[in-house]
Amino acid sequence: MENNEKNPSFRLLVLITTPKLADKAAAIFRKGALPVQHRLNAKGTAPNEIMDVLGLGSIDKCVLISLMPKELSDVMLGRLRSELRLGSVNSGIAFTIPLNGSNKLLMRMLTQIADENKSNGTGKDGNTMTEAKYALIAAIVNIGFSGDVMNAARAAGASGGTVMHSHWLGKEEVASFWGLSIQEEKEIVLILSETEKKVEIMRGISENCGMRSEAKGLVMSLPIDSVMGF
Repeated sequence: MENNEKNPSFRLLVLITTPKLADKAAAIFRKGALPVQHRLNAKGTAPNEIMDVLGLGSIDKCVLISLMPKELSDVMLGRLRSELRLGSVNSGIAFTIPLNGSNKLLMRMLTQIADENKSNGTGKDGNTMTEAKYALIAAIVNIGFSGDVMNAARAAGASGGTVMHSHWLGKEEVASFWGLSIQEEKEIVLILSETEKKVEIMRGISENCGMRSEAKGLVMSLPIDSVMGF
């Protein structure tokens, strides 16, 4: 028991939403005094013509990431659900990813925050989270192939995804090892999926956009233990 108290379970909370709601979410995180917060710009994968028909405007998205103890992540997911109305049209999704460890200083900061939320009564939030069996699939491909990734993923049962731009590090070493030509600029396609669909989606992406294709894609997955808005 003492060992569990010294090493609390951590979660990476990820929110994918519109820029306007991301500003509101950032204020919610600041109010919770969370010390770690990252914001990334991204795009939704719905075609522009569909967005026009639905009257949803831009497909610009923001990805907000914060690290926190599990019990606090449950509380924050509940707040995001109620204040951002996750699950409604053009709102967003939020989910948590289990982490194995963290920097000792950061661990002490996060544990203190969790204790303060307990003492303030926020640890007994009425929005109790239920365990959900989902997976986050990440496909890293050359620029211009995110559409091919989503076509393959949708054919295997995926409903949608989010695209972020990135820069590949260690390009020379990887190219030398695999004997491949790799672009420095990459697109990362994030897809939230039910666990039972994960393998088929990853297989579809690999077959169409794998390392031996022009997309030069890498596909991986992470477990998701709680989700809102999906």
